[in-house]
Amino acid sequence: MADQELGSQIEAQFNDVVRRLQSKHLFQSNWDIATFAIFFIFIGAVLALTLLVLIRCCWGCCFSSSPSKKHGKHKVGVDNLALEP
Repeated sequence: MADQELGSQIEAQFNDVVRRLQSKHLFQSNWDIATFAIFFIFIGAVLALTLLVLIRCCWGCCFSSSPSKKHGKHKVGVDNLALEP
């Protein structure tokens, strides 16, 4: 009995989607349009950040000028020769 109800619900939803596609009214209200836009802005931001991370990784791995040189602290100032033996 539950399988028949589930099948009829899926069929009703499929028919609703087909009817909306044929009538070219995919959104029922302005809230649907806003939700759709926010969703795609979020997906776009995630893809853009992922692309930036991949570019940063490739830039560091492939295009480094001197791979053996460490980017540690650089010595600043003058050596105090009086402290040497």
